[in-house]
Amino acid sequence: MTVPEKYGLGPIKVTAITSGEVEMVAPLTGSGFSVSGCSGGGGVSSEGSGGVGLNCGEGPAATINNAMSLKVVEILDTAAVLRIGPVG
Repeated sequence: MTVPEKYGLGPIKVTAITSGEVEMVAPLTGSGFSVSGCSGGGGVSSEGSGGVGLNCGEGPAATINNAMSLKVVEILDTAAVLRIGPVG
């Protein structure tokens, strides 16, 4: 799914859905990355390229780059409902 450029990420791709988590990857479009509320990590080069992986479960929304809210609303057998929006 494509997200606004101001969030510092390129398109987010879901790579796996398990009974407890949604695994996602996204390229970075900025020079840094931060996540609070779900596990994530990745590498960033000095040119701002690189990528990040996120593992998020149902529950409170995670904050990405202090700009984007990402909430896993519901995990179904082979699908998940995600809600993405601005922080605040």
